[in-house]
Amino acid sequence: MTDTPLPSSDAADITEGAPAMDEPLHEARLWRDDGWTARVIKNEDDEGWAVEMIKDGEAEPALVGPWTMGRNKKDPKPLDTSAFNTLVKTASEVLRRHEQQLRAQLHKEVRVATADGNDELDVTLDIVPDEDEPYALLTALDTFGEQLAQVQVAPNFKLSKASAAAWVENGFRRPG
Repeated sequence: MTDTPLPSSDAADITEGAPAMDEPLHEARLWRDDGWTARVIKNEDDEGWAVEMIKDGEAEPALVGPWTMGRNKKDPKPLDTSAFNTLVKTASEVLRRHEQQLRAQLHKEVRVATADGNDELDVTLDIVPDEDEPYALLTALDTFGEQLAQVQVAPNFKLSKASAAAWVENGFRRPG
């Protein structure tokens, strides 16, 4: 029986002397530090260069953008500390905005009067985007943030002041 070498990709190659994934690496076209990797790549859209920023543990880049040509107008400008720090800041902001947008899509909140009309409640709808069985949680909170009731509803439940008030008036029974 002969040993057949396994195929390898450049990205997966681990060579002796190469820094581990959590160790800083500062090269002209590859910079890894502070939980981020910047990689200068050939721009597929034109003849220039691009840089991609990948957060450690993520499969897809958080940011891909054009990269400056070097002085010879042929090769890319090498990465440096200042450029890397700017890229990290920009990519972090992109991720933060994406998380805010996702949260806004998955979390809704309205304020309604209690059944007796003497106080107000916050009613929230939090969608759980499970691939197999998505659902949402409808929750009533008093003015101190204490949970008064919670029921599971369909992920397409429409939360409005009217639907929240109806739920409160119905004694927090699961909406039909």
